[in-house]
Amino acid sequence: MLPATPEETEAVIEYMNWQAPDLTVEFAQKVYSENVLDHQHVVWDVHTNVDRWWVITNPTNLYSQSQFPNMDLAVTFHVGLCLRIPRGHRPKLADMPIEPFAEFYRYMSEASDALDHAQEVADYQAIGVRCREALLSFTNAVQIALPWTSTEKKPKRASFKEWVEHMCAVTMGGSTNEFRRHLIRSLLNNAWDFANWLTHTKSSRWFDAEAATSTMDQSMGLATSAVIRHLRGVPDVCPACGSHRLTPQRGFKDDNPEIQWERPTCMKCDWVGEPRQIFNEVEDYADEKHPPPDGECVLPIVPLRTLLKPSDKPYLRHWWNQFCWPRKWKLALIDKDYLNWDDGEAGWSGQVRS
Repeated sequence: MLPATPEETEAVIEYMNWQAPDLTVEFAQKVYSENVLDHQHVVWDVHTNVDRWWVITNPTNLYSQSQFPNMDLAVTFHVGLCLRIPRGHRPKLADMPIEPFAEFYRYMSEASDALDHAQEVADYQAIGVRCREALLSFTNAVQIALPWTSTEKKPKRASFKEWVEHMCAVTMGGSTNEFRRHLIRSLLNNAWDFANWLTHTKSSRWFDAEAATSTMDQSMGLATSAVIRHLRGVPDVCPACGSHRLTPQRGFKDDNPEIQWERPTCMKCDWVGEPRQIFNEVEDYADEKHPPPDGECVLPIVPLRTLLKPSDKPYLRHWWNQFCWPRKWKLALIDKDYLNWDDGEAGWSGQVRS
């Protein structure tokens, strides 16, 4: 038997009541846990007033123990079923907690959908283009969410690898994250190079297009997770008990129910972190907007010996007397609204309007 929190047990019981309302749960016990690829599947042994069931999580499904008397058989069937779930049954983009990076996930989805119908080299090249667009849209979002603060020269907007380096340094700083930075940086850079190659090569195969989309999905999934954890202030471990069992919790404040907030919580000791506002647009994560400056605008005068404002008539008169009275000055440089022009015999001259 594995340890389980009351919340986990209650969630399993609620699931059974939802799926089998005619049955009454008498006993529920966590018996097994296994990681397959990047998913953890937990097995529960559930006793009802009629029979027994296996409840397996991520995604949650139930299996009758009369059909699957062996737990390993139920887990194998469950994992195989998850791998074969049609694309139409996958979570919708709008339901995924990836704000504000939904744009490049849309590009990723389009590339994966195009793979199902790709048959010729031109189709594979188009998939390469879509992968490049997805990767670039990711770094474009990073430039806004994680602004450049270094004293070094800011990279160009399309400099993908430099912005990847910046993202890794900001979200995974310190010597303890050296290998994590290396992994994500290598995955993203290799995905970028491979997508560029696929876009231009004439010798690609379907398996190359599949490799491009799979590499992109894996690398961008890891990178997005790192950026979101950084933006939402998620610690590596629980500050109170050191547990790794952290989960996001979303909610609304009574005084402003239209704004959604998220905070990390510990499932072991009930520690909760500082709530962060959830933004749907990446621009909302940028620095605060600076208001326009107060005061009047400055009108540069050539030659630029002083700066005049529209209300500075005394300064204009001083400037006129000191610099513009000589015969050879071209008085067209002065705003006509302040001058009365007079074409005298001795040449151009002007008088300041009183």
